Amino acid sequence: MWFKMPKLLPIWAVHCLMVLSAGIVSTSFTVGAAITNSLDPAVLLLIRYLLAVLFFAPILIFRYGFSLPSLKQLVGYSAISFSTVGFFWCMFESLRYTTAINTSVIFTLVPGISGIYSAVLFKERLGRYRLLALLCGMFGAVWVVFRGDINCLLTMDVNHGDLIFLAGCFLMAAYTPLVKQVYRQESMVIMTFWVLVTGAGWLLLLAAPQLGQVDWPGVKPHIWFWILYLAFFSTVITFYLSHLATLYLGPTRTMAYSYFYPAFVLVIDWGCGQGLPPAVIMPGIIVVTCATVVLQRGGAEPAYRLPENSTLTGK
Repeated sequence: MWFKMPKLLPIWAVHCLMVLSAGIVSTSFTVGAAITNSLDPAVLLLIRYLLAVLFFAPILIFRYGFSLPSLKQLVGYSAISFSTVGFFWCMFESLRYTTAINTSVIFTLVPGISGIYSAVLFKERLGRYRLLALLCGMFGAVWVVFRGDINCLLTMDVNHGDLIFLAGCFLMAAYTPLVKQVYRQESMVIMTFWVLVTGAGWLLLLAAPQLGQVDWPGVKPHIWFWILYLAFFSTVITFYLSHLATLYLGPTRTMAYSYFYPAFVLVIDWGCGQGLPPAVIMPGIIVVTCATVVLQRGGAEPAYRLPENSTLTGK
């Protein structure tokens, strides 16, 4: 992928890559729910990020050699990774108390929050259709969180895990606006690598107290397999694609692909024999899935005008 992409991609190809990315990310909710009780969330994430750095390092060195970024760039990459590390920690912690389908639907609040961030930082105009879709997505998420029960909404009867994950969503919403803010025409390979490195640094600080308490020989082989899967597919691949798509589609439209997550998680859980969720939450899932199509309505021009000599794809 990093070796054959053209410097500038057609918009339809970017959309296809984001559908692929959404499918991969959706698996992380189910996988995370399956392994989160095996390791402390901070330790699990530290291993995931360190493995992702090891996967990415040969690509970076082969294409560009190795050089440290400037202090300003490093601060920017650290800001991006802070938002993702905080989100992933909240995700794994919340999955101890809530379900994969709940977290995937709550995540659909992120495009709306991200849209607000972008409107403030970049004066990005959402437009009537996209604003309506964001509101519908939020409505769908609220429907699922409160199980379609108005009494639960009025009394704020919400799962503890859902609240933890909601806090993470506010952090994740800053991710694509920060990518757009920090990007300075460097290759996406370079940006993604240093976001992973600084993320591992944040996690080392967070996980340090727990590292000595882990029963490393007792970690089962299938747990290591799924951590490897999360490190390569759900971290390296999706980070790269999200960074890339943000420069073509803008933060809001890129994050809008998270509206596919509930439907994908639904199919994944069903395929894994976990059955379907309660029928009462299905309307919310349908609403947030349809909202994605509306959010992509509009011009085919990239939200960030890319120069002819851009190196974002790694050329």
